[in-house]
Amino acid sequence: MHSNKYIFIYSVVMVLIVAVALTVVAIQLKPAQENNIRIEKMQNILTSVNIVTTPKDAETIYKKVIISNLVTDSKGTEISGVDAFSVDLAAEMKKPEADRKYPVYLARLDNGDTCFVFQLRGKGLWGPIWGYISLRSDMNSISGVMFDHKSETPGLGAEISTPAFMGQFKEKQIFDAQGNFTSVQVMKGGAPEGDVHAVDAISGGTITSKGVEHMIHDCLLGYEAFIKKHNSTKP
Repeated sequence: MHSNKYIFIYSVVMVLIVAVALTVVAIQLKPAQENNIRIEKMQNILTSVNIVTTPKDAETIYKKVIISNLVTDSKGTEISGVDAFSVDLAAEMKKPEADRKYPVYLARLDNGDTCFVFQLRGKGLWGPIWGYISLRSDMNSISGVMFDHKSETPGLGAEISTPAFMGQFKEKQIFDAQGNFTSVQVMKGGAPEGDVHAVDAISGGTITSKGVEHMIHDCLLGYEAFIKKHNSTKP
């Protein structure tokens, strides 16, 4: 029978071996994990301009479609020396508005149209939600959106990431006829027919639906100065 000392030493050695092995595996997998995150981000940006990709072709298509990017502040002033792709909007949204950095991407589509893509970050019922929204060159009409979530309820709040929900936002407008920022409402019970500033909420997922509404409004508010500055610019 082994002594207590032997058992203790054996246990410590085994724990150290397992810890070292897990550390080595984590280090080896980190570059692949980071690359997967990078590719997924490219796919999400492209989804907002209605381009469906796979992990294999996403980077090639991204480099073709996204012709430039920049970072702006809440006053619409471009911040030089910062790569939009590296900006962590979740961290930025925790800062005072005056200190935030907002990433912007410019997409040129095969039909010659151009779109500005803006990043979004908000809160659902159970956790963070995020996405992208693209505006046509008039800087008012929505070309497309992409939403995702961490832990919303399947069949309810999780429906924000479905084509049926996201498709409602196409051709909606974020400014009214007088040029006032209105964003897009997500309405329980259904949006009025022909309302260019509203979409239907998810049945049974009202809180998450409203989370999307607040996310779009709050994030685009940070981009408003940039959008108004460029609404007559033809890239």
